[in-house]
Amino acid sequence: MKHQLDFEKPIIELQNKLEDLREHPEKHSLGISFEEELQIIEKKIEETRRQIFLNLTPWQRVQLARHPKRPFTLDYVSHTFSDFQELHGDRMFAEDRAMVGGFAKLGEHHVVVIGTQKGRDTKENILRNFGSAHPEGYRKALRLMRLANKFGLPIITLIDTAGAYPGVASEERHIAEAIAVNLREMTLLEVPIIAAVIGEGGSGGALGIGVADRVLIMENSYYSVISPEGCAAILWKDRANAAKAAAALKITAKDLLELKLVDEIIPEPLGGAHTDTLGTAANLKSHLLKNLEELLTHSIAERLQKRYAKFRAHGQFIEKIKPVETAAPVAVAA
Repeated sequence: MKHQLDFEKPIIELQNKLEDLREHPEKHSLGISFEEELQIIEKKIEETRRQIFLNLTPWQRVQLARHPKRPFTLDYVSHTFSDFQELHGDRMFAEDRAMVGGFAKLGEHHVVVIGTQKGRDTKENILRNFGSAHPEGYRKALRLMRLANKFGLPIITLIDTAGAYPGVASEERHIAEAIAVNLREMTLLEVPIIAAVIGEGGSGGALGIGVADRVLIMENSYYSVISPEGCAAILWKDRANAAKAAAALKITAKDLLELKLVDEIIPEPLGGAHTDTLGTAANLKSHLLKNLEELLTHSIAERLQKRYAKFRAHGQFIEKIKPVETAAPVAVAA
């Protein structure tokens, strides 16, 4: 099986055994029928799959979020939305293929959908810059969001990026400023905004289209200020400690929900979103519609106030002050 992950090996071995048995039925055990042996192996595959995917570590979920067959933004645009009309360019510098967006319909609602897009092969990854947008990508996203605000259209953003492009060209065109402007402007837009992390949610590159009334995350996605490898290189001076860093960072959907950094987890099929793209897309659609219809019942003033309060509440912490130790009383001679 192509693109298999290390923790999937027991499942792959059983699937290979099953396939071999079907191709060479003469190898089956004589004590039971051929059909019974097939059923035993199939049951074992399901039990193994369930045991593995219901007990994934944070690092294993990061690996699933990066799976090359995982649905990307344009896959969801095709299956979750309809009547998509892509718009191009930031009207200042260039067209950035790592950021896609345009008009679409979500159910009966006209919306603007924006997202980061990776590539399936080397050629497309070069075209999409591996899903890492330049400043013009974020300026294009802001142009589309302002257009949505002008015409009263809700905004849906789909986040799947390791981060904004950190190269010299990006710095020369002010990547930090482009993201910072997006953060400021997204807090002020009057239309409903929903962000969904569908794969990787890396650093400011994700946050640049992530300021929203509702932030959803798919079950096997992650959202983090830094990649596990980057964290490991800083804290342990060795990227080999990425698994330890992933656990320490609390970047999985469950951890983020407990920390109130996301509002809702979108379940995935057992084995990950790539095992059932259509089912996952339908699930994403139902969660987006539910949240959008609820947001549309709120007034503009109420949405803006709640959006502001939501992000002001991020980063809270409790500081424990160590009690001052008092010295033991000293006996004084009379």
